[in-house]
Amino acid sequence: MRLYITGLITLFILCIFGCQQNQKAKEMRNNNIQRYGSVTGVKPEKLSYYKELHAAIWPDVAKKITECNIQNYSIYLKEIDGQFYLFSYFEYVGNNFSTDMQKMATDTATQRWWKETDPTQLPLPDAADKGEIWSPMEEVFHQD
Repeated sequence: MRLYITGLITLFILCIFGCQQNQKAKEMRNNNIQRYGSVTGVKPEKLSYYKELHAAIWPDVAKKITECNIQNYSIYLKEIDGQFYLFSYFEYVGNNFSTDMQKMATDTATQRWWKETDPTQLPLPDAADKGEIWSPMEEVFHQD
């Protein structure tokens, strides 16, 4: 019985220690998180194809997104006055955003993916002027 109680106490202490370590790790990750939001248009005639692509994202592309330190990536669709817009949100948890984005841009699977998705999109003027697809958005509020 004594051995059983000692084992329970040890397990309890390990659980508390593990929870504290997990909380510390989470706090460290949260301090490193950079949030990004962006917007682009989408061609009405290409909307169903865009949705089809994203309903079955290619595994290599999904893997590369994770490898490039991106998490909680979402894309939303909204129709405004007959125009369709995509709103993107993701969290970057790495240490060098430009290096990770270059790593993604040179990935062959991602390049093939973009050859499918880019023609479905209508960049806003500020992005189009720079030869880009997505326009960055300013974060005006966040709450964890």
